[in-house]
Amino acid sequence: MKNYYVIKEYDSFVRGELAGLPSNYVSISEKTFDDLENFIIMHKTDSGTEALEFMSISSKKGIGKVISAKNYVGLIQMNDGTQIEILPKIYTKEKIESERVTRKIFLKMLSSLKDFPFKTFNNSNLGVSRTSLFEIFIKMFIDEIRALTKRGLSSNYIPHEENEKFYKGKLIFNEQIKKNFIHKECFFVSYDVFSVNRPENKLVKATLMKLLKLSKDSRNIRDIEQLLVAFEVVDVSVNYSQDFSKIKMDRSMQAYELLLAWCKVFLMNKSFTTFAGSSIAYALLFPMEKVFEAYMGNVMKKYFGAKDKVTLQDQKYHLFDQPKQFKLQPDIVLQMTDSIIIMDAKWKLLNSLYPNYGISQTDMYQMYAYSKKYNARKIYLLYPLHEDVSDQMHAELSFISNDQVMIEVIFIDLQNIVSTIERISASMS
Repeated sequence: MKNYYVIKEYDSFVRGELAGLPSNYVSISEKTFDDLENFIIMHKTDSGTEALEFMSISSKKGIGKVISAKNYVGLIQMNDGTQIEILPKIYTKEKIESERVTRKIFLKMLSSLKDFPFKTFNNSNLGVSRTSLFEIFIKMFIDEIRALTKRGLSSNYIPHEENEKFYKGKLIFNEQIKKNFIHKECFFVSYDVFSVNRPENKLVKATLMKLLKLSKDSRNIRDIEQLLVAFEVVDVSVNYSQDFSKIKMDRSMQAYELLLAWCKVFLMNKSFTTFAGSSIAYALLFPMEKVFEAYMGNVMKKYFGAKDKVTLQDQKYHLFDQPKQFKLQPDIVLQMTDSIIIMDAKWKLLNSLYPNYGISQTDMYQMYAYSKKYNARKIYLLYPLHEDVSDQMHAELSFISNDQVMIEVIFIDLQNIVSTIERISASMS
């Protein structure tokens, strides 16, 4: 696909065509590079922006100025049609199929997020080899609408005002005097109409219309055009906030819950981190630290939850009790029959060449505090497995203090998550 680029975390873009670049550098057009650079600079100077460091600008000898992906993954769609997909740096055995496998794993991880509108999906029919994450998200939205239209759009009694030639409902006297002072045969009345033209359907139609313009996938475009037929008598929402405020989620609206969450993502940029700018049509970026935390919490709850009590983001203790200050919040607390195990997930690439392997001293202080406050038998620090993790690091990386605080580093193989969790379980005994 023309003007479509895929990079992974920590990879970089260079300005213009350059020969002999390492594999982690990708050439993009000068205009796209300049637009992306301006976008980054604009958000760095905007103190109200949550994610100032989703990309960094630097200079490399022999290459020139580069833009590097960091911390955030997802997609950026620019006004000129250029699409940029940033995938997480996940270890995969398949080098040729690495991009497809990484996208599949990342989608599975995203399903753990509370604030993102999909919890279950079928990778086999989702089409993870589609051109971008954006098109995959659109496909998910389309599938939800297709299920809704099969059940039928919800209708409701909606207030309607009209100047009619018959009397029905309630006469609106002020309008009657204004409009019908001469036309005595007419009545300006208000009455309820049973209609599908309700705020929920207006928002869904507005989302479909927006995605019809943004999508580059012929299958998605075709499906959207077909679905719009079912919304022919529905108006397009023109005030998203107002229409969302009119929605009352009750039992009758369960079929719309997930659908409206998608509408917020696409219409109002309601997700973890979204951006918009003069050169950016749409950007949906996720902090991998949060994604990894949520995913590991979800995995541990599924694996250990049946026999042990698993608490995520526990807030039982403070570092100091008088007064209660400096809240402690471990990612995962596992209450076993006779002991407590604590796990914390850190999205960081460790390396034996770094001082302390790249483990933050602050993180270690934090783990030590967890051990003391919870009287934990063992602390696990969970990091993603990657190519630079040596066999020795993989097998033996642990730390023990004289007062018997034990912290073990576990590298999570996201492609083979079950085998990794089984290894953790075995080490607990």
